[in-house]
Amino acid sequence: MVQDLPIPEPSSKQVLVRVLVCGVCRTDLHVLEGDLQEPVLPLIPGHEIIGTIVKIGHQVKGLMPGQRIGIAWLGHSCGSCFYCAHQLENLCDHPAFTGYQLPGGYAEYTVADYRYSLPNSYDSANAAPLLCAGLIGFRAYKMTNEASRLGLYGFGAAAHIIAQVAVHQRRKVYAFTRPGDLAGQHYARSLGVCWAGDSEEMPPQELDAAILFAPVGSLIPTALKAVRKGGVVVCAGIHMSLIPSFPYALLWGERVLRSVANLSRQDGLDFMAIASNIAIQTTVKLYRLEDANQALDDLKNGLFEGAAVLKVA
Repeated sequence: MVQDLPIPEPSSKQVLVRVLVCGVCRTDLHVLEGDLQEPVLPLIPGHEIIGTIVKIGHQVKGLMPGQRIGIAWLGHSCGSCFYCAHQLENLCDHPAFTGYQLPGGYAEYTVADYRYSLPNSYDSANAAPLLCAGLIGFRAYKMTNEASRLGLYGFGAAAHIIAQVAVHQRRKVYAFTRPGDLAGQHYARSLGVCWAGDSEEMPPQELDAAILFAPVGSLIPTALKAVRKGGVVVCAGIHMSLIPSFPYALLWGERVLRSVANLSRQDGLDFMAIASNIAIQTTVKLYRLEDANQALDDLKNGLFEGAAVLKVA
């Protein structure tokens, strides 16, 4: 629903940002469909935000009006819990997330804590998907233990970014799409993957690791079957459908099944450094801000390759 609201006022540690673009993420769907059940209402979704600073709070350091910044999913961490004290702010006991508990980027203006704003060196539309699809994908990618043969289940916004990173680093990438999605498989091959097929297929070689970007619990046994002994399966989504029971033999052989939760500021700095060297080519489909619902529907139904981005200004 489109609604006129007053321009927000930044607190002493916030910046007021004029939103240029905002990526449309599957997590937005999970929030809006009630899979994530702790939103602060009324809710403004969106957490892949590129914008320019309009006004700064008096405690803000190192930023200035007119500067372009990126705003990502993690919008606040407490700084004092066990996890924050051990450099695991992504697991903070008292976090707040942009577009979920904090105002997001499906708007002309938003406010954000300046300490959680990330730099970027890409044009705005192509930079937006890097702020979640790229960052979460990168955190999951780091957990694959430098796998030589890497499977990516669900070839959407995150996979099309991480596939380019992995190919650049001379890894063999295997792309798994929705059954029958020949266009998606062709798209994956165009990015340099060595094999692409249906998610229900077995790859031609055992995988060293697999990342599940598709929020489909039934793919976990399938991925475990595809990885070698000692391999790892990483679940990269914030929400997933129910995982069916499966025989212990699929996990045995010291295979590892693990999840990825959120992201940290350090992830952002590390990934942006890599992205600036690789020159990742994000594939984006632009929508007007007032067409946000259409963008979400198209995302849900897999009607585009790459990522959707709302053009606000």
